[in-house]
Amino acid sequence: MLGLKVGGVPEHFNYPWRVAIEEGLFRKEGIALHWADMSGGTGQMIKGLQSGSIDVAVVLTEGISRSILQGLEAKILDVYVSTPLCWGVHVPYKSRFETIQDLNDQTIAISREASGSHLMSYVMAHQNQLKSENLKFNVVGDVYGGLWALENREAQVFLWEKFTTQPYVDQKKCRRVGEVYTPWPSFVIAARNEVVENHPEEIKKVIQVVKKRALQVKSSENTAEIISWRYNLDLHQVKAWLSQTEWKNNDENLPEIIEKVVTYLKKLDLLSHSESKNWSSKLFI
Repeated sequence: MLGLKVGGVPEHFNYPWRVAIEEGLFRKEGIALHWADMSGGTGQMIKGLQSGSIDVAVVLTEGISRSILQGLEAKILDVYVSTPLCWGVHVPYKSRFETIQDLNDQTIAISREASGSHLMSYVMAHQNQLKSENLKFNVVGDVYGGLWALENREAQVFLWEKFTTQPYVDQKKCRRVGEVYTPWPSFVIAARNEVVENHPEEIKKVIQVVKKRALQVKSSENTAEIISWRYNLDLHQVKAWLSQTEWKNNDENLPEIIEKVVTYLKKLDLLSHSESKNWSSKLFI
């Protein structure tokens, strides 16, 4: 039986993976799949793929695309969540900031270099006419580090997925002054080159299993209640999230999606011309 280590954020998006593991669906296909919670997000998963501590990552589209084009030995295999991700823009609860436009020249807490919270800060700046050349960052590890940085004035801004941070907004640990949506599908499945080359059929089976289970999760009447309980989220918030979230369907053109990401990253000066050259051959099998 092939053993595979899969990394992903410990958040509601990855519930289909967790329930598929608990039901033994991967083992039925001859795969012993071990899930590793990566609370540090995309930056931590990229490090894991680099070191070999994980084989597969359920990772943000923009982060993995940039990292592969900058030399990471991995490939993008498929879209996982086809809808955009809504990033909440958070500030200290008692701060003077009221809108994103107030955030010029402020320090932004990010989980890691090349993480979603890092790259989406540039998207936020671009979409809101902030001075991207003046962005300053403080690496804080994860969502708890971000909240600590806001509370202790180590940063003035923190971007994180809106529904994950809603309990902290409700508890007045931070305040949300705006939202930023990814201009592309939010999550993809990627794997180390060695794994893709040596176990292509098993990787296909993994993707098929989780896609099928995700469709069942989406259509089940009990999903909102289960996710609310498992992830300690408000039921009404979970229902709102489910209504605007779609796991991958079969109508999407992966190269077309990633081309949009690459073009946007180049426009933000987050990829050089040489890095983005022949991008398709670098990113896909």
